[in-house]
Amino acid sequence: MTVYARPLARLIEQLQRLPGVGPKTAQRLALHILKRPESEIEALAEALVAAKKEVGLCKECFHLSSEPVCDICRNTTRNNGIICVVADSRDVIALEKTREFKGKYHVLCGVISPIDGIGPEQLTISALVRRVSKEQPKEVILAISPSVEGETTTLYIGQLLKPFTKVTRIAFGLPVGGDLEYADEVTLARALEGRRELD
Repeated sequence: MTVYARPLARLIEQLQRLPGVGPKTAQRLALHILKRPESEIEALAEALVAAKKEVGLCKECFHLSSEPVCDICRNTTRNNGIICVVADSRDVIALEKTREFKGKYHVLCGVISPIDGIGPEQLTISALVRRVSKEQPKEVILAISPSVEGETTTLYIGQLLKPFTKVTRIAFGLPVGGDLEYADEVTLARALEGRRELD
């Protein structure tokens, strides 16, 4: 016997499928949803369905877009001479929040991970190589997280793009407010590698 009515149990089960949502959070969300007016719930359901149907990938950079070409690629004030390669659209959003990068992006839609059955052909790497050979940017920045899979992807792409342009990678290091004693060896090594002269 379950303590939830069947429709409520189904809602909780579906909410638990969302990343970062455990049983307690799913229960809390489901009970909150039941308290809201029906019009609000219908608006939420419509927004979910519309987002799934209408949001796809930009045909140039593969970032999420509701148009064939995303706003960033259409923006004529962006620097076409620099392409920042990221693993996921979440990385584009994070970089855009810094307001520092003024170039264009290329989203790989993942990283090379043989264990998960993801090879270069499952990603947008061939499209990136075609784009770089055609557009001839001055620089391609590889902004991929430094996991084992991220390092593999970075090295693989770097070798493919070096014949066409300058290839750099973002520096990784210590977070602001972080203590050296708590940093792992890889982070400290990256922080040393990414050092630069004081102004």
